[in-house]
Amino acid sequence: MSDLEIERDCPVCDNDTFYLSASMMIHLGKKTKWRCTECGYGYIHITDDVETYAKA
Repeated sequence: MSDLEIERDCPVCDNDTFYLSASMMIHLGKKTKWRCTECGYGYIHITDDVETYAKA
């Protein structure tokens, strides 16, 4: 697995692989957007403090 992929259970399908779709620095820290490789479900992660599991 590369730095552009992570293992996480998708709440929509049975897949466990997400890919990095975007990344940028904001005032809260590093913001990354991740997408499921199977269904396209996405979520946003900001450093280690904030995560959203809503559709991105």
